[in-house]
Amino acid sequence: MAFDNNVIVVGNITRDPELRFTTGGMAVASFGLAWNRRRQDGEEEVSFFDVTCFRNLAENVAESLSKGSRVIVYGTLQQRSWENAQGERRSKVEILADDVGPSLRWATAQVERNEFRGGGGASGPAPSGGGAGSPAPAPAPAYDTDEEPF
Repeated sequence: MAFDNNVIVVGNITRDPELRFTTGGMAVASFGLAWNRRRQDGEEEVSFFDVTCFRNLAENVAESLSKGSRVIVYGTLQQRSWENAQGERRSKVEILADDVGPSLRWATAQVERNEFRGGGGASGPAPSGGGAGSPAPAPAPAYDTDEEPF
């Protein structure tokens, strides 16, 4: 992992996250993010970013967040280049998100933990309560009583 291109951006989502799946079944979500910055002279500058999320993060973002939500995005910058239909070279810098969370500065949030989906599966949220659908607790490790457990 490169340490020279990590970013943390706090801003508002400008369009609802769009969830799609690759041909291999991996979830991909993308959304726009606006970041307002107040300059020394009192004027505001707005920067817009495209954010892309993958796997479980993509599914959770698409289910939990919507346009207008204030979020904190941690990720890496990636520049992409392509040629448009008119033959012109285009490029953009986007954020590949490693983590996304709601900003609690002016809002509250209720966190609901999902069950482990193992590498990007599409199972739903963990059952609430301790019913038959809850996973059994892991057994305590067995140690030889003559040895220290570390």
